[in-house]
Amino acid sequence: MMEKRDLKNGYAFRFPGTDDVLDELMEFIKTERECCDFFIFGLSVSGDKSEIWLELTGAAGAKDFITAELGF
Repeated sequence: MMEKRDLKNGYAFRFPGTDDVLDELMEFIKTERECCDFFIFGLSVSGDKSEIWLELTGAAGAKDFITAELGF
């Protein structure tokens, strides 16, 4: 992770825009969808492979869960 931004109901994380990182983030999203259906995932991928932004948000309490359980 290169940067973390605070959002009202979660966080945005900036990662390097490589294909390997994109694959890892997709696997992370697939895994988290199975156990944490309250999350809302947003993925923004730059065409020039410079960066990827993952927005991880949800209902009340999601932000605390992200910090406590996921260590982000």
